[in-house]
Amino acid sequence: MYFKALSIVFFLAIISLGVTRRACVPDNFEGKVVGIKDGDTYSVLYKGVEQTIRLAHIDCPEKKQAFGTAAKKFASDLCFGKLVTIKSNGKTDRNKRILGEVYLGTRNINKELVKNGLAWHYKKYSNDEEYARLESIARASRIGLWSDSNPIAPWDWRKK
Repeated sequence: MYFKALSIVFFLAIISLGVTRRACVPDNFEGKVVGIKDGDTYSVLYKGVEQTIRLAHIDCPEKKQAFGTAAKKFASDLCFGKLVTIKSNGKTDRNKRILGEVYLGTRNINKELVKNGLAWHYKKYSNDEEYARLESIARASRIGLWSDSNPIAPWDWRKK
């Protein structure tokens, strides 16, 4: 019984530490990409603590969806293991992931995904005209997911 109570206290202390460390993350920071969950969700190491980053303004295809694997591979090839800058303005999503734009030097990874036809501009949560323009160009050029005759948006895919 003593060990069980001690384990619970230890677990709660770790959770508390994680929450405290996450709260200390500045709006804009640099970190090393240590994981690519999918095209629009990354793990970035900041001061020794992994932070989950959800790319703002975009939505990539789900893993089992057409072009989902391509989006993840594109992101991994660009920035896995590299130092990136996150610009978040302190926003998080409903899953407590940091919402932000990821930069590799001057390259905006979020925009690169849209430009290469590997992500939708997520208009439900973004009214950024540059993302809308990049999506329109990719659609007109029929590159990436826009080469499919009937691409299904990830938000519709998730409803199924």
